[in-house]
Amino acid sequence: MNRLSETTLSTLPASVRKPSYERSKARVGIVHLGLGAFHRAHQAVMTERVLAGGDLAWGIAGVSLRSPETRDALAPQDGLYTVAVRGAEEDRFEIVGAILQSLVAPEDPEAVLALMAAPDTRIVSLTVTEKGYCHKPATGELDEAHAGIVHDLAEPARPQTAIGFLVEALDRRRRVGLAPFTVLSCDNLPSNGRTVAKVVQRFAALRDPELGAFVTDKVAFPSTMVDRIVPATTDADRALVAEALGVEDAWPVMAEPFSQWVVEDRFPAGRPAWERAGATFVGDVEPFELMKLRLLNGSHSTLAYLGYLAGHETVADAMAAPGFAELLEAMMREEITPTLPTLPGFDLAGYRAALIHRFQNPALRHRTWQIAMDGSQKLPQRLLGTIRDRLRAGQSFDRLALGVAAWMIYATGHGEHGHAIDVRDPLAQRFAAATADKRTAEALVEAYFGFPEVFGADLTHEPRFREAVTRALAGLLSIGAAHTVFEVGGH
Repeated sequence: MNRLSETTLSTLPASVRKPSYERSKARVGIVHLGLGAFHRAHQAVMTERVLAGGDLAWGIAGVSLRSPETRDALAPQDGLYTVAVRGAEEDRFEIVGAILQSLVAPEDPEAVLALMAAPDTRIVSLTVTEKGYCHKPATGELDEAHAGIVHDLAEPARPQTAIGFLVEALDRRRRVGLAPFTVLSCDNLPSNGRTVAKVVQRFAALRDPELGAFVTDKVAFPSTMVDRIVPATTDADRALVAEALGVEDAWPVMAEPFSQWVVEDRFPAGRPAWERAGATFVGDVEPFELMKLRLLNGSHSTLAYLGYLAGHETVADAMAAPGFAELLEAMMREEITPTLPTLPGFDLAGYRAALIHRFQNPALRHRTWQIAMDGSQKLPQRLLGTIRDRLRAGQSFDRLALGVAAWMIYATGHGEHGHAIDVRDPLAQRFAAATADKRTAEALVEAYFGFPEVFGADLTHEPRFREAVTRALAGLLSIGAAHTVFEVGGH
């Protein structure tokens, strides 16, 4: 079977959406750090609409900060790839051509820096996951002891981290009198624009106070809220795409029909007309971001840990099991929604119902193990902030505590029946060592409370939090996740 490429585009079925512009005339205006599935199914698709509308100044150069896998998959395909939109009723397929170049930073950091410093580059966007910001999740501050940060301060011309690349490229532009690019974080971080601004500004100041002042005064860091469920691609997905297209695609991406992007409109160097693709530009994205982080991401993480422990491979599998949908609906309605600011004209009840429907999508095989990754980086934003608000209000948070307790069991690396769990987390080894000989709920809670980078200095000294998590953990250890969820349900 032939491979997807410029030469095979004409052979694709008429039902497949294809690039309608001359890709050879497009130029790079966006450098994207973190060339993963989410970017290719979200921002790149919206940028594809801009290019199709005739504005060819916004092609994307994608940069992988670690692995060459994505570049190696896309290069023989002329950068083209498939987005398969999978719904309960039907599948839709689109070929995206917005990514004009693919680079691998460790292979040639100078090429990446040169592209970021080029005059045509006006936006550098990021999807590097929470851990890619080299910050302390509990405080949002730069982790100055991070090995990558230490390296990049010592060797700024050969950076390893996204932060190092951003600051070196900005410094190169400053030195030649070129206006800075806008830094656009598209990761699930609270106030992601302000978070990346804080770490970039601090890193720049550590390098050179004048550079720090330049970054603080001149560089825009708009916040964003991104929302689309994009599971990891499997061989079965590749076979599905090949059958539908009649050509092979080495790395298609799967996505749900829903897609949302809310962006603060602060782009001094200009921006694509993403609103034509459905993006919403606002003055303050924080209320939307908080809603999504707590309702969608908080529920997703709770579902992932409980679902995995209960033996469910996918989100849809867990949602079909007794009690899961009821548990999440009640948690969102009773414990999370009261902590959210008012969004005039926004239907929160409808949003919650839509989330339950999205989680139940049987066509989208989103693995609980994938969502469970990097819990130490995610929990402070997704669950612990909500719990803090509930504590301040003197309100209960039993379902939220159950999510935290499920994570605690998961992060030990041992499931309910003693089977090993492949825990992917920056603190995985430390968690395993700290919990190795702990068998009771009290002992496990005490061990995890030794990680202030997760729980901060406040929650570990809050008796109501300790009591709620210990109680939830004791229940899980006693009767297991499946029975616990069934019993708790919506009660």
